[in-house]
Amino acid sequence: MITIDNYLDNHYIHRSNWLRAAVLGANDGIISVSSLAIGVAAASATREPIVLATVAGLVAGALSMAAGEYVSVSSQTDTEKADIEREIKELAEMPEIELNILAQIYEKRGLKKETAMQVAIEMTEKDALGTHIREELGINEISQANPIQAAIASGASFTVGGILPLLVVLFAPKQGLEYWLYGFTTVFLIVLGTTAAKTGGSSIKKAVLRITIWGTIAMGLSALVGFIFGVKV
Repeated sequence: MITIDNYLDNHYIHRSNWLRAAVLGANDGIISVSSLAIGVAAASATREPIVLATVAGLVAGALSMAAGEYVSVSSQTDTEKADIEREIKELAEMPEIELNILAQIYEKRGLKKETAMQVAIEMTEKDALGTHIREELGINEISQANPIQAAIASGASFTVGGILPLLVVLFAPKQGLEYWLYGFTTVFLIVLGTTAAKTGGSSIKKAVLRITIWGTIAMGLSALVGFIFGVKV
């Protein structure tokens, strides 16, 4: 027998929060660290400055990514909590108006006026606050923000993504290191795009093209800056 829980498990939207943070972190780690390494490699005759810059970029980027994600999602959470508190007050002070608002929401979705009111009454009797949070504010278990989860996912994924170009810097030949970085980074981005698309159930081709094109632009501009403004060290 198919239940609603089993049915929802076959969809991908419940993965959107952590998947977005993880893909953003890994993509930023790969592109940021690679671009930094390419820029320094284009201006350096030795490996040491490149390694130093890459490690510094990896550490700073991971911490910045985690902190930024935590602050951003915390702000969203604060806004959600404020709206919920306001909704609690409105339900206590003007229940009839809130009931009519709920009925109008259902009516706009296609229900007849009488049916919409009946549904609103039944849903209010079952769980007035939960219904208004979901229907009026648009907050549900899928969209609800989780600052800690987002921060950990972003920081960890940035670290994983940033380690990949660091390995290239450490083990690839110094001669033509920029091209080694570009080649391996492109492969890393293709793998990331494919994995993200499969996990999220979206188009692999679109994901790969999107992530590769923007990664190439970032690395190309970084290399250009290194060539133009770099001083051989």
